[in-house]
Amino acid sequence: MSAIPAATMGVLCIVGGITGYARTHSVPSLVAGCSVGLLYAYSANGLTKGAPNALEAALGASAILFLSSLPRASKGPVPATLTVTAAIAGAYYGRTWLALRNARRV
Repeated sequence: MSAIPAATMGVLCIVGGITGYARTHSVPSLVAGCSVGLLYAYSANGLTKGAPNALEAALGASAILFLSSLPRASKGPVPATLTVTAAIAGAYYGRTWLALRNARRV
């Protein structure tokens, strides 16, 4: 499994949160973007080191981002992009988690 999707999503979320705050002074954008971005960064770091629960952290960050951006997906290109990229990252880490879980059962 790769940490690249989590690291990429972490950077995008942090930059997006800061940009949202700079453009509209939206504190929720800053807090949410940086929080989810740091969770992605934590999971990317853990994935590179083989830390326990890093995969679950990446999957959780994807779920949080997807569920929070889905209601706003039709309101412009940024929420739509967030929704799609969160779904892609979630699908990647979800498939990986299921494959590892099934491999442990055998």
